[in-house]
Amino acid sequence: MSENNRPRESAASSADGGCCGSTAAVDAGAQRGMVEDSLGLDMIASEAEKGGEGLPVVVIGAGPTGLAAAAHLAERGLDFVVLEAGDSAGSAIGQWGHVRLFSPWRYNTDAAARRLLEPTGWKLPDADTLPTGADLVRDYLVPLAQVPALAGRVRTGQRVIAVTRLGLDVTRSIGRETRPLLVRAAGPDGAVTDIAARAVIDASGTWGRTNPLGHSGLPAPGEDQAAPHLTGPLPDVLGRDRDRFAGRHTLVVGMGHSAAGTLLALAELAKTEPGTRVTWTVRGTSVARLYGGGDADGLPARGAIGTRLKAAVESGRIELIRGFTITRLDAPGTGAESGPVQVVGRTPDGELAVAADVVVAATGFRPDLDMLREIRVDLDRATEAPARLAPLIDPNFHSCGTVPPHGERELAHPEPGFYMAGMKSYGRAPTFLMATGYEQVRSIVAALAGDREAADDVQLDLPETGVCSSDLLTEDLLPGDTGQDAGCGTSCGTEPAATPTVQADSTVGGCCGGPAPEPISIGVGAPDGGLGFATGVVHGYSGDAERGDA
Repeated sequence: MSENNRPRESAASSADGGCCGSTAAVDAGAQRGMVEDSLGLDMIASEAEKGGEGLPVVVIGAGPTGLAAAAHLAERGLDFVVLEAGDSAGSAIGQWGHVRLFSPWRYNTDAAARRLLEPTGWKLPDADTLPTGADLVRDYLVPLAQVPALAGRVRTGQRVIAVTRLGLDVTRSIGRETRPLLVRAAGPDGAVTDIAARAVIDASGTWGRTNPLGHSGLPAPGEDQAAPHLTGPLPDVLGRDRDRFAGRHTLVVGMGHSAAGTLLALAELAKTEPGTRVTWTVRGTSVARLYGGGDADGLPARGAIGTRLKAAVESGRIELIRGFTITRLDAPGTGAESGPVQVVGRTPDGELAVAADVVVAATGFRPDLDMLREIRVDLDRATEAPARLAPLIDPNFHSCGTVPPHGERELAHPEPGFYMAGMKSYGRAPTFLMATGYEQVRSIVAALAGDREAADDVQLDLPETGVCSSDLLTEDLLPGDTGQDAGCGTSCGTEPAATPTVQADSTVGGCCGGPAPEPISIGVGAPDGGLGFATGVVHGYSGDAERGDA
């Protein structure tokens, strides 16, 4: 990348003073030499002089975005290695393999990946079929990791624990851009491997880093002690985890589609397992945004979930408690078999305690930033996304359909050669699309290959998503409520941006994608020129604020 080739800045006038008061000038070469001598890193000298050229690009994560990055690197003829913490490609997705995606196969694969797969005899599954997570792993990610161009370069069982500059911590500036990046990974046996890299693409996602149950972004008192009673956001209620839920009382916390899928599975389980009870708590006063537009929803699978969930609540199969803010958890003992946990929260009617055998924390995710403490990243304070990307994805103002195209320039950090891509690049924002990750890494790899024109030609084609029904603003409210917490939420819309381009044959999509009749191109050209496709008059959390729920 061009940043790696910039001449080293002169340090002739720099003073290495510090607390001892020394004012002696130290040039960059001498500084580099002292560091190398003290650390015994003579082997890096030649590569350091070239800014890491000749070293591989390290991709962190062998999920959809990480393997798409690998496919583009392979097509560009760039050396690379993929480090995957799990025991196979798509390991994180495999943990929710029972979940069916909203979008059909036609929107879930990357173009470069398909070009590598097709010569092996691979064929895209039925384009209009909705795959499960397990389908995506078995029929796409695992075969992709095994194509000749990637085979041997995807290293599983390698959990990345740190990214840094070889020989320098985050505080050292002189000569920084002349040194390769360093990725440290730990294997299953704890053995540590350091890999020098010309660039790093962190596509490790956010799975496994769930938001806490407590309010204000903090764990509730007693949340750690209640861990034996808690599950992840997507348990396999009707399969692998059935025995944990059958005949028991489960509390589901959250108002996303992860919560909805689990609630419907529990309601189904209750039909055949006596004693199975389901309670659902949300902080807001309405769940209209999750019920969605029903049959009018642009994503049929998503609309069906909302319709079924609403029916299950209205029939009494799911008990819904709105306006419930968790303040503490009182665990009865050291194990899940010691009795139910008391989940205590504030409601409009005062304090309420819910006794539950199992608590499903469908509360969303946040990125793992600990591994990045020794490199210089510029993150937005609110979303924890790259600072230049954050205004484009801020969930206070954007839904997934209003995010404009973005690429390498928006994802770059002060640390040359380091990028976050995929779900992790969105930080805490829930608006990520799988297709967005594919376009991100295409642009990043183009820049690494020196193709600035291709890197800046950022395009994103998505299916038209969702509806915005005014009926949602006043239905399903608590008595006396005016609708301050209802509304479109993150996937609804009637008001397109200026002159979107219809591309009915688009083959790109993502987690919010679906079998809509006419995919919409929401931006063409350089990053500054893209327009978002508006999916509602008010978007994200700003809709709540406009209705008074600030």
